[in-house]
Amino acid sequence: MRRRFRVLAVDDHPEALKLLRIVLDAEGFEVVVASDAASGLRAAYQTHPDIILLDVMMPGVDGFELCRRLRGLTDVPIIFVTAMATIEDTIRGFAAGGDDYVIKPFDSSELLTRIVACLRRAGRGDSQRQKKIEALFPTASAMLDLNRHQMVIGDRTIILTPKEFEILRLLINHAGKVLSTDAILSRAWGPEMIGDPNLIKQYIYRLRQKLEPDPSSPRYLHTIRGVGYYFDARELLGPPED
Repeated sequence: MRRRFRVLAVDDHPEALKLLRIVLDAEGFEVVVASDAASGLRAAYQTHPDIILLDVMMPGVDGFELCRRLRGLTDVPIIFVTAMATIEDTIRGFAAGGDDYVIKPFDSSELLTRIVACLRRAGRGDSQRQKKIEALFPTASAMLDLNRHQMVIGDRTIILTPKEFEILRLLINHAGKVLSTDAILSRAWGPEMIGDPNLIKQYIYRLRQKLEPDPSSPRYLHTIRGVGYYFDARELLGPPED
């Protein structure tokens, strides 16, 4: 049985999302919707869409910036579907990494034709060409880039040493869970290093200096005295959706 192509649509207007769902459902697409940049990034990370449709005018992070951030995660086609209709807007969309630009109100047959064309050019029917998203916690405000060994928080790009990156990735992978000092040592250095808590203290100190707005009052990297450390991702992920 041929699989259904998955479309992620990101728009802050419920009626626009409803219309897109009706049009795409009727043509056999699987539709995932998101109402802002943060939920759009989470959906891209969690659902691995074959193509993404983006509005531009959204509160907070707009569609152009969202497209740039998505391009750090995936190479799937991105089509802007927006009421912003000037030549300058179109140029900005392509410059941000978009593959096509459709003006609202759109003709459904035109949008579907453009979606199919983008999927064909991208070879989305060939699973070997699908790129795995190489990031942890991709949100509108933060991302750990697994390729570049960088942490992005807001407008800050934080360069990490190989060992800093390894420790941070381990803690993020187990966000909210306390990892013992020995567990971190064993994973990051090997079992022969178990029993040297001062080594971990040094690296946690360095990571806090780089990541935390106020290292003396950490938001992300927390210590449970006598037990270990944990990464608190709640602020980065934002409030839960309704």
